Amino acid sequence: MSEMTLFGGGNPLANSDLFKSLRDMNKTLAGGSGGGGKRISIKGNKFRLFVDGEQVSVSKEDHLNIVVVNVAAVSRTYYEGTYDPNNTAAPTCWSADTKTPSPDVPADQKKASRCTDCPMNVKGSGQGDSRACRYNQRLAITLEGKPDEVYQLQLPATSLFGDGKNGKMPMQAYAKFLDAHDTPIIAVLTKMSLDENSETPKLFFSPVRPLTEEELNEAVAVKDSEDAIKAITLTVSQTDGGKKKDSAAGTKSYNPAKEKIIVDDEDEVEVPKKVEAKKSAPAADPKASVSALVAEWDDE
Repeated sequence: MSEMTLFGGGNPLANSDLFKSLRDMNKTLAGGSGGGGKRISIKGNKFRLFVDGEQVSVSKEDHLNIVVVNVAAVSRTYYEGTYDPNNTAAPTCWSADTKTPSPDVPADQKKASRCTDCPMNVKGSGQGDSRACRYNQRLAITLEGKPDEVYQLQLPATSLFGDGKNGKMPMQAYAKFLDAHDTPIIAVLTKMSLDENSETPKLFFSPVRPLTEEELNEAVAVKDSEDAIKAITLTVSQTDGGKKKDSAAGTKSYNPAKEKIIVDDEDEVEVPKKVEAKKSAPAADPKASVSALVAEWDDE
């Protein structure tokens, strides 16, 4: 570990065409354009493993080492009334691009023609001081040492946005950090840590080491597998095997596989304020060794 370099010449795969082509996943996670049966939930600020809707284990650890093998774009979802995780009906309104409601949303359910003008995108429209319309993003991941088992991971807004501090980064900052080092996220073993100081479920991400050539080939092999595609397209309730209930008019037009709509089973989170994009990626020394970086992070 002390002699290993995560970025640059220390990784023999860094200059390969495969390595470079896989960096597109970073752009999706960083906010750029860009039923599985198994999922990992962070409800209650604990890692909970679900298989076909049944919780099979709760991790005693505050972190997991994962490989991100595929990702969906950030989406927005609004449910009228208080969110009920046991109600698997379609959302009232949803947006696949976070800018405008999906064309499949019935006209009488749309609150505005643009998300920026929507009253559900105003602080206080949700629980407490939060917004009722929430950002989410789904990932397909595997756990260290289990490359053939794909899990769905759904990130709430608090795990997506914000600045990284002392090597602890939300997903978009982490993806930008990796991209600044010409490294695709699928080629890195990633440490996923729970924020013990947050009242709502929140994750931080940091690199552990580059994957070996064998590990990278295994990750690429499942990247476009049926399980990975389901993980980034199915709702949480569909991953759990739940049946969608009939609800408001227009439910039959809801197409989660097409729109990548998210049903959130995590706690309510605040939607971040829109800020000017920074010109530079998070500060980092491309020549820094893993030993130096990990030592800094592990001290926190």
